[in-house]
Amino acid sequence: MQLSADPDFHYEILRVMSLAPYQGADLGEVLVAAQKIQPKDVESFYGAFNGLATRVDKTARAMDARKKPISARQHFFKAATYYRSADFFLHGNGSDPRIDSLWEKHLAAFNSAIALLPTPGRRISLGASNDSFTIPAIFYGCGMPGPRPTLILGNGYDGAQEEMYHVIGQAALERGINVMTYEGPGQPSVRREQNLGFIPDWEKVVTPVIDHLLTRPEVDPRAIGLLGYSMGGYLAPRAAAFDHRLAAVLAVDGVYDYGAANLDKFPERMRAIFKAGDATLFNRLVEQRLADPAATTAAVWGVQQGLWSFNVETPFEWMTKLEDYTLASVLPKIRTPVFVAQAERDDVIPGQSRLLAEKLGELATHHVFESVDGAAYHCSVGASVLQNHVLLDWFEDVLQRRSR
Repeated sequence: MQLSADPDFHYEILRVMSLAPYQGADLGEVLVAAQKIQPKDVESFYGAFNGLATRVDKTARAMDARKKPISARQHFFKAATYYRSADFFLHGNGSDPRIDSLWEKHLAAFNSAIALLPTPGRRISLGASNDSFTIPAIFYGCGMPGPRPTLILGNGYDGAQEEMYHVIGQAALERGINVMTYEGPGQPSVRREQNLGFIPDWEKVVTPVIDHLLTRPEVDPRAIGLLGYSMGGYLAPRAAAFDHRLAAVLAVDGVYDYGAANLDKFPERMRAIFKAGDATLFNRLVEQRLADPAATTAAVWGVQQGLWSFNVETPFEWMTKLEDYTLASVLPKIRTPVFVAQAERDDVIPGQSRLLAEKLGELATHHVFESVDGAAYHCSVGASVLQNHVLLDWFEDVLQRRSR
């Protein structure tokens, strides 16, 4: 079943729908919105989800949250998801005021939702180890007594920490696992508020998060896991190479060399031009490709998002920065068990998960999510319940073995 004739819109609509099991969306209203989206028309994508977000947000704010906290919370969570989706394809024009205005609405809705949880989520600001940036984070306590296992959740190239609550956070809380989400440079809030693009040395982001967790009495210091989602499948193993206080790492999906994965998407001639260092020609050819009416939504958006999230001006600068996003030199430093997820038909980072698992050897648990289960798309979107039982069962098993 295609949710849009545009395969990239199809994926992003499915991504929204996949949050439904954990209060992040409602299938019927998303399907109604999807009917308004025209292939390759990012404004129609914005319009459909902004209209839905505005309507759901209005409904939430009309409720008396003191009397109906669950209903209000669920509507606020959905509104936040839809505002994020409305923003998703807008980053081709970095000065578009909607990039900030939609995010403010998204944060307001999400903050209203987490305040209504049985154990309210708490926003925290952490200083990086060298004080060069601030790490926004949210701690969700599971509400169970005693020090508990805790899972740190980080998103990737285009996703927010708030999305991670619905991806796996709620599922972890249901099992008595505390959750800490965060964002670093290049990710939505840090990029907007601190004007910082991605950095490859992600341990500068994760180490302060672990430092903070170790100060909390509800956290078992021997039972902290780190999950990285999408590009986070590089970021999480990278951090684990330098911080050995983690009990487990989950790379969903695994990434060994993010720079190579992106360069491989270009034709052979353009790869050769980039490697020869001809920035002028490379940039011109990329611009021509993006201006071609036949260019896919993913090809155009991928470059636009890259320039925005890495905070650079040209495709050549972006690709040059990406060369540093490889685990080749740091992989021997990883000592932690790593769950390496692979979606069977992943066309975003094809081959990377298997490569990471092979390089990790005995430290890796390599799991392929398959088409027969509806789990074959990148990060297995659309199969969140299945994916979470596999991921969280593995995490619990690792902790049980450590406690023996």
